[in-house]
Amino acid sequence: MKHLKRRDFIKAAALAGAGAVVSKGFAKIPLENIGSPNSKPVVIASANGLKAVEKAMEMIKSGADALDAVIAGVNINENDPNDNSVGYGGLPNEEGVVELDAAVMHGPSYRAGAVAALRNIKNPSKVARLVMERTDHVLIVGEGALKFAKAHGFKEENLLTDEAREEWLKWKENLSKEDDWLPPHNIDDDDIGEIIRNYYRYYGTIHCSALDLNGNLSAVTTTSGLSYKIPGRVGDSPIIGAGLYVDNEVGAAGSTGRGEANLLNCSSVMIVEWMRQGKSPEEACLLACKRVNERCRERRLKDEKGRFKHNVKFYAINKKGEFGCASLWSGGRYGKIQFALHDGNEAKILDGVSLFKA
Repeated sequence: MKHLKRRDFIKAAALAGAGAVVSKGFAKIPLENIGSPNSKPVVIASANGLKAVEKAMEMIKSGADALDAVIAGVNINENDPNDNSVGYGGLPNEEGVVELDAAVMHGPSYRAGAVAALRNIKNPSKVARLVMERTDHVLIVGEGALKFAKAHGFKEENLLTDEAREEWLKWKENLSKEDDWLPPHNIDDDDIGEIIRNYYRYYGTIHCSALDLNGNLSAVTTTSGLSYKIPGRVGDSPIIGAGLYVDNEVGAAGSTGRGEANLLNCSSVMIVEWMRQGKSPEEACLLACKRVNERCRERRLKDEKGRFKHNVKFYAINKKGEFGCASLWSGGRYGKIQFALHDGNEAKILDGVSLFKA
């Protein structure tokens, strides 16, 4: 029998200890990448994630890794046919087909995975995790993502619910200027195109980040994207650094809202870097809002005062368990800026801050 040298024995023992404090899926992470044991856990999510933060915190308190927890949390939304923002029941593209995007990032291992324009698979967040764990890639899209999911046992199913189909039909009838679809009307109706100027396009996403009991951070973002988008359109959600970013030594951030703005500004990675510089999560989120507004040069995207007129929301937590949420706009048609949080004691909906008020 070969004898172990003392330093090899210590190293082996350290690796074994690392496997004992993380989830089964990440048992090979070296001890030096594990955070601070006995950290106070926190979970943050977009406002549609109250059940998600509850589920995630329940798992974290049972010793789960943050990534296991946040994915299980957003699976609730992905599986809910009444949630038009993600997964089953998500609003479709302009052809009536649901296309999903998702990304995950695991702080301790500094790994990530993502899928985009994925059709017929209910839980893109789970497929994104498999991209991270079972491939040498970070992002797989379209038909390739579907084949990859099916190879791992995911079953194809029609994700378009009757409710989502009805909403899509309303859009076809009321918005399209290029075909013959019309809304119900009488022969005396004059201006049936007026509704076009009042229709609100829907951005649907859930982001969730968590700090677990071992002081480790992870995040997930999952979405059905912009309603009635051009088929194949991909927003920020599955793009690492835009839709989400995690640095296990600093913090985690994610976003919802107009994905094109985040793609152009790499907002999530910027938020984490501002936190590295000492900004609070809320301050960092507000700086991201300012960056989006100041960098916009297209007049069509600005209001009469020269301000970016679409909304983007950011969510962040740092290594200390501090949290924050900010958006470009609040009030008027944007409503209150809110987010979901579990601080280890209870799940609640809190108010964020905004750069502008309508």
